[in-house]
Amino acid sequence: MSPRTSPSSQPVTIRRAVARDAKRLTRLVRGSGAYEGKYASAVAGYRVGPDYIEAHRAFVAVGADEQGGRILGFYSLVLAPPELDLLFVADEAQGRGIGRLLVAHMRSEARAAGIDRVRVVSHLPAQDFYHRVGAVRSGTALANPPAVMWDRPEFEFHISAE
Repeated sequence: MSPRTSPSSQPVTIRRAVARDAKRLTRLVRGSGAYEGKYASAVAGYRVGPDYIEAHRAFVAVGADEQGGRILGFYSLVLAPPELDLLFVADEAQGRGIGRLLVAHMRSEARAAGIDRVRVVSHLPAQDFYHRVGAVRSGTALANPPAVMWDRPEFEFHISAE
């Protein structure tokens, strides 16, 4: 576990996701305000299962002051090929620096795995966030109906050796 502090000085711990987190992660994805309206179809029926958590490097941000260690956000790093597959922050936790902490943690994990670049296909409303945290626009992922009906920006994180 790595305790960190978000800009609002609220302690946040980032830990490896475990199978029992699966239902909470699924609820976080399906309940995301960023996927309301025309974007709802992209997460309707989406499931983050224990098998997914086991197969990828999934990490959760937990508020140390939250009752029951409530999950504030999470990400999943796929190693081959390197991709930030999922990154979600609970609507009520946005603006507290949780996303920035998760990205910093992801970069550290990628660096430890010897990865120098990590691709991310961004949800349209999240593209400004990725740009702010250092991702560079690298292309466009074309629509893939019926799952995704719109083109999405692709970004790349360049991972320094430090």
